[in-house]
Amino acid sequence: MIDSQAVLDALKPVKDAERKQGLVEAGKVRDIAIDGRNIAFTLALTTSTGMVKDLIVEDCKKAVMALEGVDTVEIEVVAIPKPLPSPQGIEDVQNIIAISSGKGGVGKSSVAVNVAIALAQSGAKVGLLDADIYGPNVPNMMGVGEVELKVDKSGGQDVLQPEFNHGVKFVSMAFLIDPDQPVMWRGPMINSMVRQFLYQVNWGELDYLLVDMPPGTGDAQLTMAQAVPMAGAIIVTTPQTVSLLDSRRGLKMFQQMGVNLLGIVENMSYFIPPDMPEKQYDLFGSGGGEKTAKELDVPLLGCVPLEIALREGGDNGQPIVVAQPESASAKALVSIAEAIAAKVSVVAVA
Repeated sequence: MIDSQAVLDALKPVKDAERKQGLVEAGKVRDIAIDGRNIAFTLALTTSTGMVKDLIVEDCKKAVMALEGVDTVEIEVVAIPKPLPSPQGIEDVQNIIAISSGKGGVGKSSVAVNVAIALAQSGAKVGLLDADIYGPNVPNMMGVGEVELKVDKSGGQDVLQPEFNHGVKFVSMAFLIDPDQPVMWRGPMINSMVRQFLYQVNWGELDYLLVDMPPGTGDAQLTMAQAVPMAGAIIVTTPQTVSLLDSRRGLKMFQQMGVNLLGIVENMSYFIPPDMPEKQYDLFGSGGGEKTAKELDVPLLGCVPLEIALREGGDNGQPIVVAQPESASAKALVSIAEAIAAKVSVVAVA
C-alpha cells in the first residue's frame, strides 16, 4: 500500500540542482495525491522552465516509479520567487521600530522622542536613531546642543559613540553637519548614512531601537525595510484630511514591503488651552485617525492632545514626559509607549 510518506521517502535523495538541497527537506514537494497505482504531486521550484526543471522532474519520476505498485507519476511544476537575502540584524538590539509619517509637520519627531523616553522610564534599554536627514531635530529635543560625534577607531573600523540623555542613547545627522547646512543628498548617500547609523554605532544592548524617519516614502524608508528585520512601523498623523491622505500612502508602502504595521498615532488631536484645561478645541478636525485605522484595519495606538507645554518641551530639551508627566499629552504618550511594547511582544511571540 503506497502512502504519502512512502512517496516522500522515495524523493528524499532528489536535490534541487540550483540550491543543492533536498526537495523534501526544502519543502518543495507539495499536494501529494494517490489514486490507486497513480501518483500525482506538485513541485514548487524557483524556475518552471528550462533544462534544470526538466532534470529535476525526470529524477523525481524515476524515484517514485521505483516504488512497487506505481504505474504513473504526474508532476505539476509551479514557480516560486527566489528568496531574497535575509536582512541582517544588529547585534544585541532586540526590536527595531520605524516612526514614520506621510508628510512633515505632524509632530513625528516629538512622538518618537517622548515614546523613547517613556519606554526607558519603564525600565527598557532604548536607542533612538534620527534618520530624518532633512530635518534632524532629535538632539535639540533631547536637550543636547552642538556636539562632536565621538568615533572609536581602535577595532579597525570607525564605530560611532551615541549621545545619552533622559535614559536614551541616540545619534543624529545633526551631529555631522553645521546647524544651517542644508542636506542635498541623492539616494546612495542616504542609503549609506542610514546603514552606517544602524551598523556602525555602539548601541550596546537595546530592547528597542526607535528610528525617526524622514517624512514621505523615499530612500530612507526603502533602506530601513531592506537593511534590517523590523519589529514594525508606526505612522504618525494629525486628524487633518490632507495629513490622513499622506499617512495612508506611507502605511501602504510599509505593507507592500512586508513590514508589520504596529498602528497609527494621531497627534495634535485637539488643543487644550492652559488657562482652561477643561476645554478642548479641534483645530485640525476630529476622529480622522480612528476612522483611518478602522478603514485600513490597523490599530489606533492613541491620540495625543496639543498643549503649549508639549511644544515648549521640544524646544528646550525637556520633553513633556519628563517635564510634566501628569499632563494630558504626557499620559497619552506613555499610554502609546505601553501599547507599542504590548504590540511588539505579541509579534515576538508569534
